[in-house]
Amino acid sequence: MGLYKNSKKNESHFVHIKREDTVIVVSGDDKGKRGKVVQVAPKEGKIIVEGINTVSKHVKPRRQGQPGGIIKTDGAIYACKVMLYCPKCEKGVRIKHRIGDDKNKVRVCGKCGDEI
Repeated sequence: MGLYKNSKKNESHFVHIKREDTVIVVSGDDKGKRGKVVQVAPKEGKIIVEGINTVSKHVKPRRQGQPGGIIKTDGAIYACKVMLYCPKCEKGVRIKHRIGDDKNKVRVCGKCGDEI
């Protein structure tokens, strides 16, 4: 237990984005850019989007013959800084949930109602 009584140390966050989703960045240096989600980390509330938040990483050669140097890689960003991209509306939208024909919950666009 932490310093405070209501410490939520082991509680996981709800992330509205899933892997392979196309998202658009709402705030930050990469605002307005689009990309596909590569990885989701719900405990931290972060995601990794391909082509967004590119960071330089200094890599040391580990084996003989392997080159070292500075490589560019995608860094993690908070999931609250992106919105799901709707191809019909052609912009970032909020999502709603609807029960489909086969009794499964599906995600739909909040604006046009098209299934995402």
